Amino acid sequence: MLVLRLLNVVAPAYFLCISLVTFVLQIFVFIPSMFRDPSTTPLFSPALLHGALFLFLSANALGNYVLVIQSSPEDLGKDLNLSRGAEVAVWLDGSRSPGSALPSTHFCRLCARVTQRHDHHCFFTGNCIGSRNMRNFIMFCLYTSLACLDSLVAGMAYISATLSMSFADPLAFLTLLPHSISQFFSGALLSSEMFVILMLYLWLGIGLACAGFCCHQMLLILRGQTRYQVRKGMVVRARPWRENLREVFGKKWLLGLLIPVQNVESSYRRQKEK
Repeated sequence: MLVLRLLNVVAPAYFLCISLVTFVLQIFVFIPSMFRDPSTTPLFSPALLHGALFLFLSANALGNYVLVIQSSPEDLGKDLNLSRGAEVAVWLDGSRSPGSALPSTHFCRLCARVTQRHDHHCFFTGNCIGSRNMRNFIMFCLYTSLACLDSLVAGMAYISATLSMSFADPLAFLTLLPHSISQFFSGALLSSEMFVILMLYLWLGIGLACAGFCCHQMLLILRGQTRYQVRKGMVVRARPWRENLREVFGKKWLLGLLIPVQNVESSYRRQKEK
């Protein structure tokens, strides 16, 4: 449990550090290198178009990241006497029951609260993912994957121009790292160039991981399931996939694809209003 709590603090700091490094490389290294092409007009130059695209992807990724943290899952344990590491929930009247005894809920030991439609605990946000912030979490994964892909393409263009090499051959990217390591220790490669090459593989790994996780999460949503329910083998009521999507993304799903907005149309909130 101590390791998990430490990871819950280190993982968000690691993500923010990677985001800051990516932003600095894009703004101060990759984009300025694109202004060297004099054949394009300033309005439609690759630098401005790429900069606008990167800022759009970064703003959505960071905005949804903040909303995932702010839009915490509804705490159903406000009437419970919960403590970190507790095995059971103690009601104020003195009765005791498991924290997950309520329908579609789960007691997270890291967050010390009972959440509605608990999916999983995300260490990179330090928060549980549930009914209120599921849409923002999926948008965060989607735009993080796209931002990493954008940075990967820009980084490859920068390395191609700097080292005068071509990535037309698919094997060129696979052999780039071992060749770069040998050139770096022989003194033929600068430390800044080696750092960019290492970041290329980091962006590739993060981008593929976020894309895969986003696709898997969408498949669960279409089935009307959560990761916690699948892990525990819980049987859920079959519903049309459109209804499952509407429950997570709400009626303003198109607006949520373009700008980070909070989803206030969770099923629990509607049940609470009734």
